[in-house]
Amino acid sequence: MKKAIIEKLKQIELRHKKLEKLLSKQEIILNNELFYKYSKEYTKISKIYNFFVKWQNQQNNIDEIKSLLQDSEIYEIAQEELNKELKKTKLLEKQIHYLLLPKDDDDKRNCFIEIRAGIGGNEAAIFAGDLFKMYTKYVENNTWKIDIMSFHEGEHGGFKEIIAKIIGKKVYEKLKFESGGHRVQRVPETESQGRIHTSTCTVAVMPILPKSNLPEIKSNDLKIDTFRSSGAGGQHVNTTDSAIRITHLPTGIVVECQAERSQHKNKAKALEVLVMRINAAEIKKRQSIETSIRRELLGSGERSDRIRTYNFPKNRITDHRTNLTLYQLYEIMNGKLDSLINPIIQAYQEKQLLKLINQKI
Repeated sequence: MKKAIIEKLKQIELRHKKLEKLLSKQEIILNNELFYKYSKEYTKISKIYNFFVKWQNQQNNIDEIKSLLQDSEIYEIAQEELNKELKKTKLLEKQIHYLLLPKDDDDKRNCFIEIRAGIGGNEAAIFAGDLFKMYTKYVENNTWKIDIMSFHEGEHGGFKEIIAKIIGKKVYEKLKFESGGHRVQRVPETESQGRIHTSTCTVAVMPILPKSNLPEIKSNDLKIDTFRSSGAGGQHVNTTDSAIRITHLPTGIVVECQAERSQHKNKAKALEVLVMRINAAEIKKRQSIETSIRRELLGSGERSDRIRTYNFPKNRITDHRTNLTLYQLYEIMNGKLDSLINPIIQAYQEKQLLKLINQKI
């Protein structure tokens, strides 16, 4: 383990011991505010401290075994035991590194995912539909839930735009790096001469924040219109003014929703999407001041930031942020996304750890 990491762990060890003493003092116990504050910090660093104690014990074990290597009669047994202990140490170090990484408070949240057709006309809309199917299958594979909030269908299938809410354990942590430009290379169904076309879609993933963190929207700042739905839903949808259009007058943001047959449900979803879009500007501002690690390695999440290419004729998918190429395109489009998502998360954590190592103690 790097010297800088060990020094950081020693600081945590000292703080842990100090907190133990503080929490045993009568004046702290009687002071609810201080007791809560120190208890929270103590709980937060205890896991790291316990792993560091285990790691130190492992180092003592390794030193003892190394001393036995001098004895030729038990050399082979000692070497085998040493290899076992070194594997245990490596696993401990991996766990310690993970615990030391700065945590993103949004990781545990649910999220919105917005997919928009870009360059490529009808083919881009069809690809947007394919991406939505891919994410839907990934949601199902993880036993999460997905709820369509708003959509505009393409003329020949797919979507010009679709917004969905995804609910489940650590949804945002898994999906946050899907934001950016997705490019497809394939022969469209409408192509008569068999030529490969290139189209694009953009994906934006945003955490769903608590109501207390969201901007307040005044009712007199809203213009609400109703109209007849033109999408899926059967005869009932097309014969009633169930669709909703909400305009936020101060910003000019317009949201339409016709995902439900009920006008009341469409209004509720449209308001939720409106709040999301107003808040998105603040999220963008916050992300722009995050560490250069995210911008350099994993992209900014901007629509123009191409993150992935899907080449159908060659069954090839390439993630441009990690230079990872897999010949498993059809598996991935069937919702098996972890082979792309996990390497990105790992690369991000490695970059964070490298920064942590290089910090001055």
